[in-house]
Amino acid sequence: MTIELKILDSEDDLIAAANVFRAAMIGFPPMSGLRPGQITDLLEPGRTVGAFVDGQLVGTADAVTSRLTLPGGAIVGHAAVTHIGVLPSHTRQGVASALIRHQFDDIAARGEVVATLRASEATIYGRYGYGVASSSQTLEVQTARARLRPDVGTGGPVRLIDTSRAWDVLPRIYAENRPSRPGTIDRPAVWWQGARLRAESSTGAAYVAVHGEPGAETGFVRYRPTDTERWFVSEQRSIVVEDFFAPSAEAYLGLLRFLLGLDLIDRVVFWMLPLDDPLPLLLADRRAVRATAVHDETWLRIIDVPAALSARRYAGNGAVTIAVDDSLLQQNSRRFTIGSDGAEPTDRPAQLEVGSEGLSAVLLGGTTWRDLAVAGLARAHDPAAPAVADQLFAWPDAPHAGFFF
Repeated sequence: MTIELKILDSEDDLIAAANVFRAAMIGFPPMSGLRPGQITDLLEPGRTVGAFVDGQLVGTADAVTSRLTLPGGAIVGHAAVTHIGVLPSHTRQGVASALIRHQFDDIAARGEVVATLRASEATIYGRYGYGVASSSQTLEVQTARARLRPDVGTGGPVRLIDTSRAWDVLPRIYAENRPSRPGTIDRPAVWWQGARLRAESSTGAAYVAVHGEPGAETGFVRYRPTDTERWFVSEQRSIVVEDFFAPSAEAYLGLLRFLLGLDLIDRVVFWMLPLDDPLPLLLADRRAVRATAVHDETWLRIIDVPAALSARRYAGNGAVTIAVDDSLLQQNSRRFTIGSDGAEPTDRPAQLEVGSEGLSAVLLGGTTWRDLAVAGLARAHDPAAPAVADQLFAWPDAPHAGFFF
């Protein structure tokens, strides 16, 4: 079977690619109802790839130009990879591999240091060197019991805004208050267009609240009610928080108090909070909140290992030499000595060996070298090396992005 790859740019081809992805995901209907030219607002030009077999479009992948924050605050070029899908009739025939390898070459040619994605299946992307670099948790709060401790701050003012205005206001708030947490990524214009389309095509109620004075907002929340057919007779009226952007303590507390203080609401469900979120500590009865799920969030792939290792910062006083084995991007297969003052290529004997999946998983500080060794994703030649590496790669803030793309 011969696979031909093409960059897709016409409106018909882009809609066809979107529908190939939807067919591959099974749970989505074909795309419909777009105004003429709208598909080009949702995709970045030049980054949608189609895989053809005997003239038929059977697979697709695309990406969005973005940036990602590393431990220490450095921001590097980043490809937000999405819409990877292959028709069920052509799976396990090398189509996905061809698409992903093409993407790697394109990402490297653009000078982007890392790629990340959200995985529909957890068994696919490790073979391509992606590792789980951040996770998120779902927290449910029973509002009747959710009294905040008396010394918890109040935060700033919060107000509802009309959802029709949100798509002009929220991108500015996010851009002006970008947090320094590892794993933070940009939300490019095409992402906002997609979020707006999904919101406006939904028939249910939805709300947006912002934190801060008009023109100087520092956070926002998007939420919606669930099970509205039974709303007036329900004993568990619930809202789902779909997007909780609170990069400062003041914004966090202001938005949290707003949500927990909503009349009629018995339960607040936060979909995607970082693993180190302080919410349980803030409550007088910490059992008013419970974690109902932990999800893998950021699947990260280092495209340029020297650039990634030299850009992030390290803690501790030790040093360790690692050997990287990257079978798909051979230019990354090198040895590096890493210490508190940075990372440098070296010819020294390796104390640790690691593949691209393992190194991608530890880059943001959300996975330990000890766990990599136990899982067989890293091999220690020096028994003390994993502990030294863990001190170097540790970071106070759990990595987190906080949204899907």
